[in-house]
Amino acid sequence: MHGPALSGWLLAALSAATGAYCLARMRSCSGGVRRAAGGEALMGFGMAAMAVPAAALDPPLWAWTAGAGVFGGAALLSLAAARHGGHHLHHAVGSLAMVYMAVLMADPSGGGHSGHAPSPSGIPLLTGALFAYYAVYVLRSGTRLAPSGGAGPGPASGPTPELVPACRLVMGLGMLAMLLAL
Repeated sequence: MHGPALSGWLLAALSAATGAYCLARMRSCSGGVRRAAGGEALMGFGMAAMAVPAAALDPPLWAWTAGAGVFGGAALLSLAAARHGGHHLHHAVGSLAMVYMAVLMADPSGGGHSGHAPSPSGIPLLTGALFAYYAVYVLRSGTRLAPSGGAGPGPASGPTPELVPACRLVMGLGMLAMLLAL
């Protein structure tokens, strides 16, 4: 990721912590909720790996190719599960965005990790569309976190379920930051 090293490390730490929380949540639920938590854990850890500043770590080309393959598979699974409703289409968009960024990071001429060139890369229209999608997603997620004047959250089921929307907001903000860094 380009930009100040401190912001890259902070995004990597926040994404890894979010991934760890989602992994812990995955252990306490079942069915579709478990699959969603697993997808979010994968996204958190993938974003953490991608956010590490280029000056600290320059992974080989095969690492970006493997990441694109993993997230491509995750996108296919999310698309297949989307017929059941839920958060699956969002997971597919996120996975495809990760494939897009991994491909850009692998391209030495495109300004990715291997290129170390701060020039913009990628397809501006696609990057802009993804940025707009995540901006709307973050705004919608943020408004859901705001208190509604009710009696507060209902009884807890599993490990702090009120953190789930906050984790999704964090990952949306992280995706915005990474798209901005392209």
